[in-house]
This record gives sequence, structure tokens and C-alpha cells, in this order.
Amino acid sequence: MCDRCLIQDQQGTRKEPDISSDLPRLAAVTRSGPGAGLTGSTVAPPAYPHGGLGRHPTLPPGERLRVLLVEDDEGDAFLVGELLAETNSMIDLLVATSLSEARQQVVGVDCVLLDLGLPDAQGLDGLRQVLDMAGGAAVCVLTGRSDEHLGIVAVAEGAQDYLVKGTVDGVLLARALRYAVERKRADENARRLREVELRQAESARLERGLLPTPLLMERDRIGVHTFYRPGRHAALIGGDFYDVVQTRPGRIDLIVGDVCGHGVDEAALGVELRVAWRALILAGVPDDEVLPALEQVLMSERRLQEIFTTVATTRLDLDANRATVRLAGHPPPLLIAGGRVAPVPAPGGLLLGVRPRRPVAFDLEFSTDDWSLLMYTDGLIEGRVGDGEERLDVPGLSALVGDPASRTVPLPELPGWLVGRAEEINGGPLADDVAMLLVTRGGGGR
Repeated sequence: MCDRCLIQDQQGTRKEPDISSDLPRLAAVTRSGPGAGLTGSTVAPPAYPHGGLGRHPTLPPGERLRVLLVEDDEGDAFLVGELLAETNSMIDLLVATSLSEARQQVVGVDCVLLDLGLPDAQGLDGLRQVLDMAGGAAVCVLTGRSDEHLGIVAVAEGAQDYLVKGTVDGVLLARALRYAVERKRADENARRLREVELRQAESARLERGLLPTPLLMERDRIGVHTFYRPGRHAALIGGDFYDVVQTRPGRIDLIVGDVCGHGVDEAALGVELRVAWRALILAGVPDDEVLPALEQVLMSERRLQEIFTTVATTRLDLDANRATVRLAGHPPPLLIAGGRVAPVPAPGGLLLGVRPRRPVAFDLEFSTDDWSLLMYTDGLIEGRVGDGEERLDVPGLSALVGDPASRTVPLPELPGWLVGRAEEINGGPLADDVAMLLVTRGGGGR
């Protein structure tokens, strides 16, 4: 029956198809109430023993679809069901004779096949109502109106296809329905992808905004070069943090810290601690009171009592050419001066968040106006050396900084160069967050 389609005469006058030979099968169609289903299995078994199951060799493969036909003409609805069943299209057809019936059956269908002339909706108004109720289902128009402009408008409104009765047989109809479902799914996937990309872009802007901008007044007297890379895949910020604040001429405060862990919560806590530290410095809190106050912030904001933070702070006095270094369980800064590299011998101190205790201050006297101070987090020195269990650690980093090859690297690029060398030695990317502050005066001590 593939050659039997819904037909119109040349003047557009609708003709009823001759279905006298199909009356026995028409009588076999069961209608349990308004909007009852019309599927291959509702037609008498002798006519179509496969009940609409299986695949037609010319149809695109796919899973079984549920299609809701919204059509008030019972003869047209019957022929649509016959055409789809005959092609073994793997399509279950539900029928609604009005939009009110369609609203009760639309949930869970893959496609809505809509006639534009219904008792309770006409033309594009009916299409708009179906598009509103269809959710994720595709919508195709099947109408007797052969109007190219109307078809363009219908597709522009959101229909996946515009089919004219009398121009489609069962194979074309089934193919159009399957293609419409796939196009709708592709559109939905593209929309979701755009939403994800927008959220990622917003998150990236937010994360970039959380990274600090050094607050400096005297850039002609001091140089500050930073490096930051989180260990989390695709993240822009991690639990490591750094900051630079100059509150008056000649005095600059520096901090580098590391919140234990590698998740979003740790990254957020790191940002909180950095902002709290900057606020304490700008508020003029005495130097020896800053870290105890920061520890109170940590203990009040952390989600678990086991979370701790390591911190290194330095207060530079450029006029006196000296610095005060405090360590709370953090690796010591490296001093570069006179062509030599050495760790600052400050006491290690206790981690913040374990047991409140004031870190011991270490006074560092610079012997020249030509020096650099490198502050970093342990992600830089925890990479392996060779195939064994040996780590790069502070001595290994000191050797890298003192390597003659490093002296050919411009100071602004030195932090990135050090990470690259550490990864070469590690045999791959470093697993942990890495934050670095390189503060230079004069020629940088090289």
C-alpha cells in the first residue's frame, strides 16, 4: 500500500481516499476512548503479521519511536497508521483528535505529527501551542495545505519538517519522522553544549578574577613576577595562593600559601585566606599578629577540622634593605645574591590550623642592592627525580635556580622555566598546584 497516499485534486479540493477495501482492517482498529493509540499491533494480525516491528531495508536504522499524530480526520489518521505499519517502521502511533487530547498524551513521545486544521486550533497558532507542550519531542507538520511560504514560516517557528498530504508515502513519512527526531536531539545537544560552554566561560571569568593583582606603588624599585597553575584538570585556580601588597613607600608584604587538598572547596578556602591576609595587611595589623589572625579565619571557614594550611610570609623593608620571614610549615624562600642560591634559614614553624602558635620571625639582611627572593609552594618540589622515590625538594630546586642555564632566562620567565625543568626531571606534569612569587631588586643577584 506504499503507493497509496493522502491525496488532493489539482484544485486543492480535498478528496477522501477509497478505503472500502480496508474496511475490515478499519473495523479492527480499537478505540478505547479519546486519543487512543493506533499502532501496528492494533491492526488485525492477518494483515500485518509483524505488527509494525522489524526494519524496512530503505529506512534509517534506529530505536522504536513513539509518535503522536494530532489529526481530527479519522480516515487520514487511519491511512497514516497503515502507511507506517506497512513499512515496518518501528514506530508506535498514538492519535489525538484535538490539542486538548494531545496534552494528555504528549509526555514521553519522540515526535508530534500535527495537522494544522484542528477543532480547537488552526494554522500556526496550533503549531505554537504544540511546540510549547512538546518539550523535548520533535514536531512535524502534516497538512493538506501546499503552501511553500507557510512551510517556511512553520519551520522558522520551530517545526522540524513540513509535509504535505499527497506527496509522501510510508517510507518517506517514516524517514522524515526519524530524521526530525534526530535533528531535534542534535538541536537539544547543541543547546546544552552552549549552556555548558557559557557556564564554563562564566566560571573561568570568575576564577580569573579571584587571582590577585599585585598592589605595588614603587615598580621602579622592585620587580614582582608571578606564576600560577592549579593541579586540577581544566581548573584555573586551586588551593595554593599568593599575594603582594605595598602599604607605604619602601615596605612590601608578600605571602605564599597552600591549603591541603585539591578540590573546589580548598580553592575557595585559599581565596578566602588570601583576601583575609590582604585585609589584615591593609588594616595595619602588627606583623606578628597577622598569621595568628589568619589562622582564626582558617579554623572558622574550613569544612573539616583536618584541613590545614602552610604559609610563608615576607615583609620587605627596601630602605633598610632587609626582610622579615615567617614560615608556618612551608618550604623556605630561596635567596639569589652574588651569583649564589641558598634557602633562607628561617625556622619551619607549625602548620596553620593544627595548634595555634605564633611563627618565629627570621630577620634577613641583604648584603647588596642586587638580589632576588623566590617564594613557592611545595607542588614545585614534590616532583620525582628519576625512577626512584627521591623528590626534587629544596636542594634540587636550589640547584635548578643556580644552574648556569637559568641565567640565560629573563627574570620574568624564570618561574615558568623552573616548572618546565621540574617536569622534565619528573618525567611528566606535576600533580600538585604550583604558585610562585619572584621578587627582584637591581639585576636580580645573578
